[in-house]
Amino acid sequence: MARHRLRRGALYPAPRRSQRGHTDFHHGLLGPPERDLPVLILGLDPGSLHTGYGLIDRRGTKLSALDWGRLSSPRRLALPRRLADLAASLDQLLERRRPDLAVLETPFAGMNARSLIVLAQARGALLACLAGRGLEVVEYSPAEVKSAVTGNGRADKGQVARMVQLLLELDSEALAEDTSDALAIAICCAQRLRLDRMAKSLC
Repeated sequence: MARHRLRRGALYPAPRRSQRGHTDFHHGLLGPPERDLPVLILGLDPGSLHTGYGLIDRRGTKLSALDWGRLSSPRRLALPRRLADLAASLDQLLERRRPDLAVLETPFAGMNARSLIVLAQARGALLACLAGRGLEVVEYSPAEVKSAVTGNGRADKGQVARMVQLLLELDSEALAEDTSDALAIAICCAQRLRLDRMAKSLC
């Protein structure tokens, strides 16, 4: 899928239709109005046994959850096989849903060494798959995600889960923790993406 950089010129030239039916813009430094920029954002919360995912559609200030769940692999399998299954499952999801970009949390500095190693291996499998698809990957810290979703960078997981359901207008069904976290990561990206890209273009 083509990637467009912010560039100077006419602010709102004629749009063209993408293969998925959305409207794509070649835009100037300020970009077109937010309502004209639909973006499909895939949030991922990695794990070697279960990886949560959440796909949201951002249209202006409106966020809608399109798909969410877990990519899982049996514990009885050796780690290399679990990682292969994880990458294959993600690739199938990408083929089915065709997101515009993917977003993950940066690793938490306070994790113990063993957990950090396993997380790094799972992240590596996911990142390799995303890169193979040519997808843009964005990362935010856990504090940035919590702040974007709840307004409090020290919020607990229960507060994050409640705000995810409220912001995305989900029913009261309980979400797996990694699924809720994946949706929270996608929400953070949706709220910050345009300003972050503008800031990069000015660097």
